[in-house]
Amino acid sequence: MPKMKTKSSAKKRFKISATGKVIGGQAGKRHGMIKRTKKFIRDARGTTVLSEPDAKIIKGFMPYDR
Repeated sequence: MPKMKTKSSAKKRFKISATGKVIGGQAGKRHGMIKRTKKFIRDARGTTVLSEPDAKIIKGFMPYDR
């Protein structure tokens, strides 16, 4: 049986925490910052934990990161 391959795009963008949750960057900060509120920009700093349905998809892309 050949090895399963990890999606290169997923391994660059996400990581798995020690408890098994998927951590990724905040969405909605690439462009259009003028129209966003200051509160939104502050709250969207750093990384966030993905929702369960999204995390399930990402874990399928990274079979050896569990």
